[in-house]
Amino acid sequence: MKNILLIQTGGTIAMDIGAGQTPGLDPERWEELIYREIPELEEIASLHPEKLFFEDSSDVSPLHWDRLISRIGERYEDFDGFVILHGTDTMAYTASALSFGLRNLGKPVILTGSQVPMRNIRSDARRNLVNAIEMATLPFNEVGICFNDFLFRGNRATKMSIGDFDAFASPNFPPLAEIGLNIERNVEPPQPAGDFEAAPGFDDRVLLLKIFPGLSQRHLEALPLEEVQALVIESFGSGNFPLKEPYSLLPFLQRCLDRGILLVITSQAAYDAVDLSKYESGRRAQEMGVLGAGDMTTEATLTKIMYLLEQTGSVEATRGRFPQSLAGEVSAAGGSRPDRSGTRVKTD
Repeated sequence: MKNILLIQTGGTIAMDIGAGQTPGLDPERWEELIYREIPELEEIASLHPEKLFFEDSSDVSPLHWDRLISRIGERYEDFDGFVILHGTDTMAYTASALSFGLRNLGKPVILTGSQVPMRNIRSDARRNLVNAIEMATLPFNEVGICFNDFLFRGNRATKMSIGDFDAFASPNFPPLAEIGLNIERNVEPPQPAGDFEAAPGFDDRVLLLKIFPGLSQRHLEALPLEEVQALVIESFGSGNFPLKEPYSLLPFLQRCLDRGILLVITSQAAYDAVDLSKYESGRRAQEMGVLGAGDMTTEATLTKIMYLLEQTGSVEATRGRFPQSLAGEVSAAGGSRPDRSGTRVKTD
C-alpha cells in the first residue's frame, strides 16, 4: 500500500458545522472529520495527515507556497505521493506556483478541495478526496488538481464556476485523466530530467492590469510603479487593446518600459492563445518589446513571472526564460489544443 502525505491547508473542505449550523474552519477537528466521514480512505492508501497551515484560500500568499514547497522537499523521500487539501478560490494559483517550485518531480502532488463542506448531505468533498488520494498512488509525476472526476495539470487549470461541482477547467490542455468506472489517461506523465529539487521563492513585485473600454490614461498615469518589476496585462481577444486617443494604452506601455518593467500580455478569454502578430495593437506592443503569454492561464503567467524574478534575480533574465516551458504550462507554437470536448485538435 502506498504511503501518502495528506497536507491540510484549510478551505471549504476543512469546514465543519458548528452549534449555529454555520460552516466554519475548525483546525482541531479536521482529521477526525475526515476519518469519520470517509473511513474507506484507509483502503486506498496509508495516509499520514498533517496540518501545515489553516487558511481561507483568499489569504494564501507566496509565503504559503514557500512553506508547501519546503515541506514537500523535506518529506519527499518518505512518501509515494502527496495530497494537498486547499480552498478552491486560489487553488489554481497554488498549483501553478508548486509546479515551478517543485523541479523534476518524480511523484504526484495532487491538490483538491470542495465546493460544499464535508458534512453537508450533498457535499462533493467525499468524491474529490477519494479520487485525489487514488490519483496520488499512480505515476502522475507532476502537480495536478483533482476535481469533479477529472485530474487537470495544475498550471493549466483555472476556476470557472462559483457554485457548480465542476468548478475547474483546463481550457487549452486536455485533462490528465478522467475518473469513471475506469481511469482513462489522456496524457503520458512527464519524466524527470534530473534530480528532484524543492526551490521555493517568489517575488511579489508584480501587478495585474485588466483592460476595459474606457480605461482612463489619467488613472494609469497615477499608478505608482517604483516597486513594480513586471506587469501582466489582461487584454481583449488575442492581445488587443485600445490604440486611439484618449484611451490609447501605448503611452502607459512606454512609461513602463522606460522604467525597465517587464510587460506580458495575456487574454481575458479562457480558450486559445495570445498572438501579438495578429492585429495592429499586438504588433505595436511586440515592436516595443512586450511579450505574449501564449495559451497560459493568468494564474500560471503570474506565478511563473514571480518565480522567475526571484530565482534569476533579474528582469532581463526573466524576459529570456519566460517564453520557455518550465513545467508544461505553455504549448509550443503550432502545437495542438483541446477543443471544448477535450479532443486534441491541430492548430496552425
